[in-house]
Amino acid sequence: MALAAAGFEPLILDNYANSSPRVLERLARIGGGRAPRAIQGDVRDRALLDRLFAENSVKAVIHFAGLKAVGDSVSQPLSYYDNNVNGSLVLAAAMQAAGVKTLVFSSSATVYGEPERTPTPETAPLSATNPYGRTKLMVEQILVDLQHADPSWNIGLLRYFNPVGAHQSGLIGEHPKGKPNNLMPFVSQVAVGVRERLTVHGNDYPTVDGTGVRDYIHVLDLAEGHVAALRHALARPGLFAVNLGTGQGASVLEVITAFERATGKKIAYEIGPRRPGDVPASVADTALAGSLLGWRAQRGLDQMCADSWRWQCANPNGYDEP
Repeated sequence: MALAAAGFEPLILDNYANSSPRVLERLARIGGGRAPRAIQGDVRDRALLDRLFAENSVKAVIHFAGLKAVGDSVSQPLSYYDNNVNGSLVLAAAMQAAGVKTLVFSSSATVYGEPERTPTPETAPLSATNPYGRTKLMVEQILVDLQHADPSWNIGLLRYFNPVGAHQSGLIGEHPKGKPNNLMPFVSQVAVGVRERLTVHGNDYPTVDGTGVRDYIHVLDLAEGHVAALRHALARPGLFAVNLGTGQGASVLEVITAFERATGKKIAYEIGPRRPGDVPASVADTALAGSLLGWRAQRGLDQMCADSWRWQCANPNGYDEP
């Protein structure tokens, strides 16, 4: 939606591993009747990529095709390395063969490992505490090497913090298949009665209340950040890495309280053990996004919770609704 509103014509490639083609119908309703073009397929399918580049006038690629659950990456590392790293290699090779050399990559704040300080700037040392983070760090390093070898590449590395929320219409939002791995959809499902309670993973971190602190960013702000990054990459050769966050941290318990404010409901929760690979706090230094891209997040935690709740109420079973 953000791309179309900015004058771009998106072509979507998705294998729907953790999404639904019904999103396209909802996008058409929001966009006044026209859905973006979409093809079902896998980013690791080189023959399909070659055909797409040959049959379409592609100017740039935004690469989101990654598995993203920290816990799953610990228990299923091979799947994560295959999808996230191998998929990126196949895509970059296909782009190079087609002469398409503008790429915006969906990276992650996990490339900072356990940050030495927060808010964390883009110049902070890079490391990883889990396989998911290592896949993102590996792909970043591959793209840095690629751009160094061929300076005609224009590459943006967008280090997401914690995307949450939904479109304000309530028509599209996060609907993970199976048990959610992220906080907000889990809280939403507890509030709507799909799940009995939330498990808070650890309350003994060195934070304001012992629970993990994260920088939550509204998905619409994130989308607008991609438009800004794409415009910058198309206009200026080179490689840049930018944090996309709000610069404000919230603990798990603070998110629960904000969601209770938005819904008027109590959120049942229990304290469980820490998850392997989690860090105590992760908050973005967002100064570079402002100065380089002219972008900053506009939406706060209360709006993130209100929009998530609107989506969840209207779609208690997500896209599985008839």
